Order: sequence, then structure tokens, then C-alpha cells
Amino acid sequence: MIIDTDVLIWYLRGNDHARKVLEREIPFEISAVTWAELLQGTRDKSEIRKLKSLMKAWNTGIIHIDENISVRASLLVTDFGLSNSVRFADALIAATAIEHQETLLTANTKHYRCIPMLDVSSFHPNQ
Repeated sequence: MIIDTDVLIWYLRGNDHARKVLEREIPFEISAVTWAELLQGTRDKSEIRKLKSLMKAWNTGIIHIDENISVRASLLVTDFGLSNSVRFADALIAATAIEHQETLLTANTKHYRCIPMLDVSSFHPNQ
């Protein structure tokens, strides 16, 4: 299972459902894009330490962008960028899941529903 940035943000905001879902999926993986987005959202070094500690406790793997992911993401933007507003960051996350044959857990299914080869699982924070 690859966890999208939004699910982790729900967790960090204290959402109980996100906590339950993430604990059930341990260990899980994230895209390097998600890792960068999470780091960008931190306000200080203590938040970075907390984030790193969580990732270590969860045994979270960070899948780095390689040539196959990059090429696939570019094709996704080519195929779905204009028609469905697929952004490159989302395309990289989707390409990571596709290349690693993993399901992507996200609350932003609208960002990904146009990608037929992607296995998406919906997260609903208010459950």
C-alpha cells in the first residue's frame, strides 16, 4: 500500500480514522513526492524530527523516483493533464504506485480516477 500525502496530513491533524487506517497498513510506503510535500509542510526542526520519528516507527519505505516512474508520470500528464487536470506531482505519485504494483490510498480520488491502470483505495476522513 502506498499512502498519499493527504491521508498522512489527516493523521498529523489528529484525525482518529486516519490513525486507525494507517496503523492497520503498517508497514506502508510513500512516494518521494509525498515525503517532500510533508517536509515542506513542517514549520520547524522539531516537526521534522517528529515526522522522521513517525516514519521510522511505522517502518515506512520511501520510494524514490527512477527513470520508469518519471517516464510513466510524463505519459500520465500527456494523456490526462489537459482533459482531467492531472498535475505532475500527482502523476509521479500515481506512477510510483503503478510501477510498484501497489494500491494508492488517498482522500483525493478525483485527482486519480481518470487513470485506468491505477488501483485506488478511497480514504474518507469523516468515517
